[in-house]
Amino acid sequence: MSDLTLEAARMMDILPESDQRFAYEFIKKLVRAWDPDYTKVTPEEAREIQDAEESGFIDDADIDWDNLSKYA
Repeated sequence: MSDLTLEAARMMDILPESDQRFAYEFIKKLVRAWDPDYTKVTPEEAREIQDAEESGFIDDADIDWDNLSKYA
């Protein structure tokens, strides 16, 4: 989590509960406006995806589940 995100969370934490709920709903609206289908990734998520793709990960669709002995 970025320092800015942590600072925003700290500031929200000092607000009264009703204002915390308002801030949360506002942030939720911002996120939905930025990515209404939740399909975008953050730079950190993009790095994690790239690392996973380069790790030797095998998609389950590429596995011959009827002949697993050939992978041993």
